[in-house]
Amino acid sequence: MELKSLANPFPYASPSPICRRPPDPKKKIRPARRSRAPYLKSTCALSRRRAVSDMAVVGAVALSTPTPALAEQPDVTRYRKVGSGVILEDVVEGEGPEAREGDLVQFNYVCRRANGYFVHSTVDQFSGESRPVTLALGGEEMIRGLRDVLIGMKSGGKRRALIPPEAGYVSETLKPIPEEFGPRRSLLSHAKEPLVFEVQLLKVL
Repeated sequence: MELKSLANPFPYASPSPICRRPPDPKKKIRPARRSRAPYLKSTCALSRRRAVSDMAVVGAVALSTPTPALAEQPDVTRYRKVGSGVILEDVVEGEGPEAREGDLVQFNYVCRRANGYFVHSTVDQFSGESRPVTLALGGEEMIRGLRDVLIGMKSGGKRRALIPPEAGYVSETLKPIPEEFGPRRSLLSHAKEPLVFEVQLLKVL
């Protein structure tokens, strides 16, 4: 039976050593071609970044999944719009007293673009370790939209909100803001577009 050579389905992968044939002495040796290593390195790096981004988005969605108790109450108005233009959705109600203007609160959040692209989170999507933010609900330190989200929340409660740019990072000094240069630059580069915040209030201090 005649054997036919098949095209390599992975053209950019390095051939396996067991598939190599001994050199034919009758054939001329061609000059070595330039290595594809830099191309492969950049391709692999891009793939890793894509995988990390996808996993982060999946983790953010899982964190904000509504509880069955809320899903079973179709008569409850889950979405509402406040004066700053922020659109809120109550995911988990929480317990205890509500956070009010001037209170010191501690919370975790996940920030995404309106198209679902992950921007930043205070919860590490791999280890689960959190670095909660502690801010006062008053003054000019916090972005206005997030302040409107937190006011009225109870400890353990979760909310999802679409924050318009005019109620978001109108100044680079506003908080919450990542301390690391990369995440900070990424967040501020999207400051002029709506951002989705998924917030969990840990406690009112």
